[in-house]
Amino acid sequence: MTHPTYTQQALSRYNLPRLKRIAAELGATPTGDRRATESWVNAIITHQSTQLQKIDNQALAQAELDNYIADQAQAIAPEELTTVEISFYNHEIYCGKELIASITYDDDLTQPWVVMVDSKEKFRANTWARCHRFIQWHHQDSTLNEATPAATETPCTTENVIMAHIFNECQNYGFEILNDGIYNNNGVKLGQVGCTDGNWWVKRRYSVQQQYSNSVLDAVRSLSVVDVSTDGKSIFDEYILDQPLEQLTGDRLQRLLERTELVTA
Repeated sequence: MTHPTYTQQALSRYNLPRLKRIAAELGATPTGDRRATESWVNAIITHQSTQLQKIDNQALAQAELDNYIADQAQAIAPEELTTVEISFYNHEIYCGKELIASITYDDDLTQPWVVMVDSKEKFRANTWARCHRFIQWHHQDSTLNEATPAATETPCTTENVIMAHIFNECQNYGFEILNDGIYNNNGVKLGQVGCTDGNWWVKRRYSVQQQYSNSVLDAVRSLSVVDVSTDGKSIFDEYILDQPLEQLTGDRLQRLLERTELVTA
């Protein structure tokens, strides 16, 4: 309930009964002689001052809280990256007004798209989109200007760092990371890789069980031996069941060797 604010001059014109009614409405209690109008006037003025001070303190506390929330929101959700197209082969990536990286194109036959940071090459890929995702991941975990650490040496700490390690290893095999897992370049889901309490694990395609791995490298590599053309069977299984060794292609033979290393490791 909102009460009017009384001035000292206005209260001095009221008689004692009315001052008592005003004090009762406000919840003010005099500390002096209750028979004197001055005691009731002072009680009302003091009560009003106390209430105004409480309101001011609440407003200040709310303003501080609002500023804190805004600062935290900025820290959690940093400013989005924007891309400026200089030409089809040259793009600059900005965070706010700061140039953080660029994507260029050269004559490399397999990985012509290049990420440049401070005039240094940081990453190569066969598509512009993969270069842009590389910038997003490493900007998010503040490692864009640093050498990418080896996955086997870096502890599994935050989600951003974990995803950056997985992204780096998937790039080596040409895999795509989507919301529900890791896919090969034919758009077939291979499985998932993650880290829980510092332990890396891999989950094959539609399996619900996690298999622990020594590192993110081993986890992603284990997905690379899945041959999707055989509906999830490994090429090791396919070879045992159907094909003699001399009929395997060089690519399948290499993957068979990798599979054998994983089994005997």
